[in-house]
Amino acid sequence: MVYVTRGTCSTAIDFEVEDGYVKSVNFLNGCSGNTQGISRLVVGMKVEDVIEKLEGIRCGRRDTSCPDQLSRALKATLEA
Repeated sequence: MVYVTRGTCSTAIDFEVEDGYVKSVNFLNGCSGNTQGISRLVVGMKVEDVIEKLEGIRCGRRDTSCPDQLSRALKATLEA
């Protein structure tokens, strides 16, 4: 699934969920080290746990962040 981000340096998140668990995450653009770290940390986690941990994280003065955008992308999969 591809989620187009809003309000962040990353422009999209390509991710896969299988049986309620995050299987893969790849951010397009953004801060390479941070987005790689987030991606590696969440693989294998339950979708609900990732949402709980990342939702609402801000980046500087922005109302969102790459982690928050990932939580929004995962929420969208639950609502679909």
